[in-house]
Amino acid sequence: MSSPAENVAKLKDAYRQWHESKGGSVKLWLDLMADHVRVRSLAAGAPQARFTSEVNSKGDFERYFKGLLEDWEMIDYTTTVFIAEGDHVAMRGSTAWRNRRTGRVVDSPKADFWTFQDGKIVEFHELYDTAAMFAAAQR
Repeated sequence: MSSPAENVAKLKDAYRQWHESKGGSVKLWLDLMADHVRVRSLAAGAPQARFTSEVNSKGDFERYFKGLLEDWEMIDYTTTVFIAEGDHVAMRGSTAWRNRRTGRVVDSPKADFWTFQDGKIVEFHELYDTAAMFAAAQR
């Protein structure tokens, strides 16, 4: 079992690389995941964000990243607060993305909730401004 401080350190590094690479660090995220990871996104597979459909495995999560990066270009990803208790970590931050088809930008507050087990991520839930995301995806 990893400590809360170790879990936060892993996430801080992953978010830093995610921001610096503008989404190019997918392998790092996948390496942090357990094979059977559960992911829930607020958009929940809506037509404007089909890639956000339910994820129940590392392979599904790779599909999520592929869809995200095909549809959106990262502008910024900023983390501001991490709170950890036991195997759970919450992150508050903000993110901005440009839709590749429309050119429109969404800039949203972001909250991510992580659960670790034996040092690996087994659950991830993300919250963001879906209305702004959907609007940026529409022509």
